[in-house]
Amino acid sequence: MIQSFKMALRSISGNRMRAALTMLGIIIGVMALVVLVSLVNGATSSVTDAVSGLGSSMLTVTVSDSKGKPLDLATLSDWEEQYGELGPIAASTAATAVGKYGGSNATMTLYGVTPAYFQVEGLTMSMGRWLRSADLDNGSYVCVVNETAAEELVGYTDCVGEEISLNGVKYTVVGVLGNNDDSLTAVFTSNSKVAYIPYTSLIRLSDSVSREIGSFSVGAAEGRTLEDAETRMQELLMERFDGDEDAFDLSSQNVLEDAMSSITSVLTILLGGIAAISLIVGGIGIMNIMLVTVTERTREIGIRKAIGASRGSILMQFLMEAVVLCMLGCALGIFCSWSILRLVSAAVSGLSLRFELNGGVVWVSVIFCFMIGVIFGLYPANKAAKMKPIDALHYGG
Repeated sequence: MIQSFKMALRSISGNRMRAALTMLGIIIGVMALVVLVSLVNGATSSVTDAVSGLGSSMLTVTVSDSKGKPLDLATLSDWEEQYGELGPIAASTAATAVGKYGGSNATMTLYGVTPAYFQVEGLTMSMGRWLRSADLDNGSYVCVVNETAAEELVGYTDCVGEEISLNGVKYTVVGVLGNNDDSLTAVFTSNSKVAYIPYTSLIRLSDSVSREIGSFSVGAAEGRTLEDAETRMQELLMERFDGDEDAFDLSSQNVLEDAMSSITSVLTILLGGIAAISLIVGGIGIMNIMLVTVTERTREIGIRKAIGASRGSILMQFLMEAVVLCMLGCALGIFCSWSILRLVSAAVSGLSLRFELNGGVVWVSVIFCFMIGVIFGLYPANKAAKMKPIDALHYGG
C-alpha cells in the first residue's frame, strides 16, 4: 500500500496541471459543503442566543374557556406561594386609551399588570420606580410609561411626577421604562406609546376588562427549571379546568428555539445535499481522468504484469491514485473554506456574528471524499487490473 501511495504521488506530480483541474471539482464541492453549512450554523447560533435572551425563562398561559371557574389575582397568588416549582406569576391584560397631556393627545396601549410583571418580562427602568403591591391592592392611579410615550405625549423623558390623562382619568407617572434589547416585550413595544397601570386600576378604567384573568406569565422558581414550572402549571390548569386541554394554551419561548432548530436542520440538509451533488460531479471528473490515465499507461500496465505484478497490486495502484486525488482536493477545499469563513467573520464583525469551521461537517467532507475516491476510482482501477499482459504490451495508442 505504501508503494502504491508513492506511485500515486509520483503520477500526480508528473501531471500537475491536469491533477489540479481534476481536483477542482472536489475543492469546489468541499467548499460549498463546509462554507454553507458553517454559515448556517453560525447564523443560527447567533439568532438562537438572541432568542434565548428574549424572555425564554417564562411561560405564557392564555385561558380560552374558564369552565365556570375563572382565575383571579388571589388564585395566582396562592399558586405562587404553595408550589415551589413556580416563580413569580404576573397577570396582564390590555386595552386602548386616549392619553392627554397639556395640548398633546395620542392613542396609547394600556397594560393592566401586577408587580411581578416587571421581573417576569425582564424589563428595566430608566427612571422612577415600577408598580408596587400597594398600588395593586388600592387600584392606585399611577402609571409607568415607556420612553416613546414620554417623548411623544409629554415631550420629554424625565417626566416622573407629571400627571397624564388616560380616558379622562388623571394618572401620575411614577416611572419611565428603559430600552432593553434582552426583553421580548420591550423590543415589540419600543416604537409604540405604552403605559403600564395596576391591573385593578384598569378594571375600573375600561369596561372591556373584567376581573377574570385571561392571560398571565409564569417564571421558574430559583433553583428550578422552566420544565419543572411547566409541568406543575400544566397539572394545576388541567385540575382546574376539568382535564380539558383545549380550555387553555400553555407555551414558552422555547417554542421559538425549537422552531429555529427545526428550520436550521432542514436548511442544513438542503444545502448539504446541494453540496453533495457538487462532490459527486467532482467524483465523475476524477473517474473520467482516471480512465484517460489507464489508457495512457496501458503499456506500463502490461510491463508490470509481465514481470509478475498481481491483479490486486494494479488495482490498488490506480485506486490509490483516485483516492489521493480526492483527499488532496478535500484538504485544499477545507483550507479554502477556513480562509473564506475567516474573511466573512471579519467582514460582519460589527453584527456580532461569528462563523467558524464546523468540525462535524469537516469530518463528513473527509469521509464523503474518501468514499467518492473509492467508488469513482474502482471502475478505472478494475479496468486496468483486468487487462491481459499481451494485449497491454501490444497496445499502440
